[in-house]
Amino acid sequence: MKRTKSLYFRNFLHTALIVVMSFLLLGGAFTYAGYRMVLRQQEQSMLSVANQYVRSISAFHASFSLDSFEVKIITNTIGSASDADILVADPDGVIVSCSDSDFPCEHTGKAVSAETIASLQSDNRFGRTNLDGVYGEKKNVVCRPILARNFDTGEETVLGYVFLSSRQSVAAVLWREYLLVFLILAAGVMLLSFVLSYFTTKKQTDPIRQMAGAAEKFAKGDYTSRVDYRGGIHEIDALADAFNKMADSVEQSENNRREFVANVSHELKTPMTSISGFADGILDGTIPRSRQNEYLSIISSETKRLSRLVRSMLDMSQLQAREPGAVLDKTFDLCEVMRLALLSLEHKITDKGLDVDAQLPEEAVMVRGEQDAINQVVYNLIDNAAKFAPRGSVLRLAVWKQTGKAYVSVENDGETISPEELPLIFDRFHKTDKSRSQDRDGVGLGLYIVKTILDNHGEDIFVTSRDGVTRFVFTMTVAEK
Repeated sequence: MKRTKSLYFRNFLHTALIVVMSFLLLGGAFTYAGYRMVLRQQEQSMLSVANQYVRSISAFHASFSLDSFEVKIITNTIGSASDADILVADPDGVIVSCSDSDFPCEHTGKAVSAETIASLQSDNRFGRTNLDGVYGEKKNVVCRPILARNFDTGEETVLGYVFLSSRQSVAAVLWREYLLVFLILAAGVMLLSFVLSYFTTKKQTDPIRQMAGAAEKFAKGDYTSRVDYRGGIHEIDALADAFNKMADSVEQSENNRREFVANVSHELKTPMTSISGFADGILDGTIPRSRQNEYLSIISSETKRLSRLVRSMLDMSQLQAREPGAVLDKTFDLCEVMRLALLSLEHKITDKGLDVDAQLPEEAVMVRGEQDAINQVVYNLIDNAAKFAPRGSVLRLAVWKQTGKAYVSVENDGETISPEELPLIFDRFHKTDKSRSQDRDGVGLGLYIVKTILDNHGEDIFVTSRDGVTRFVFTMTVAEK
């Protein structure tokens, strides 16, 4: 099975690698630069001491020889003052004096070849050598000739050579100090990076873990979980907000689905129970022949109601599949739609003895939208008004324009809808108890379809009901000429 690494581990690993690489590069560069600087300082210091020694010996060369006790004292004094090892050799390279306290020292009598002496003097700087075995290990050595000048002729004679080396490697000591400082700083920064990476990554991954947990709950049917996160990180905050909005949408969709299934089951149950009961009563003889036509009529009415329910559900499904605003590329006359809807409902209005007060402009009111869909909106609103208006009352219709919008009003007299019911009348399958007794043929989807069509057009609809007058008003966008 493939092993996966956590976000925290990945972030920490990347941070640690960056810190280590940075310290390696910077530490190496500074250490190398410091090492080279120390070597240059050591070289200059050794050359200065060697030149000072040469001047001191040259000043007294006529008084004593290089292997004399006086030279030994000068060599020890300058060696102790400069913390350096000093060897003095004759012109043939044989060691005759040393700055060691022992007398004679272990170096006395050993010889340095002419090639080694020449190579040490060629660059006027120190070289790395063991002086042909004089030292047991290689050291940084400076070699300067001890010269005697003949003031009469101006010629210089080589009396011998002085070899000077540092008693301890200052560069090595500094290197160790640099390395120790580097390791301490690297450990401190690594620890600080570890702590900061831990808290930063934990802060970043908390909402992701919450989202993962919420997603698992969603998979099990629990749609109430949300991500509670405000960490000040814009991207993570935006992700958490988007997740919560998605969760709200999923929960709302699930609630709508459950409500829809419950409502459909309820709406189907009533007519199907009636149809089944009356059909069984006719078949088994419970209902006498003299009343069979009456019950067959009820069965026919309930069957038509089921047909209307299915047709309305199909219309609703088609409306929900449309993209909002996709129907705004057409224009039509809103007043003409009102007249056509009145003609379609003329029979129903006449049978109920209703009067119509239609205040429609004589000129065309051109609006944007799909004519057939808005025709259904107007038809449903007028049909609904006629259905609940008392016999012999007046239906009042009006169309007017205001600030780039066209307004349509459908008003009827009747029972006042309670304030508690008004926000619910556009819900699917919603019916008040009073309307159920009057609306035996309705399926509770008419106003929901009206609201869905207007939402797809980006329009609004308002309803008021007070003092026995109920009024629906919806808007349409006026088409530019």
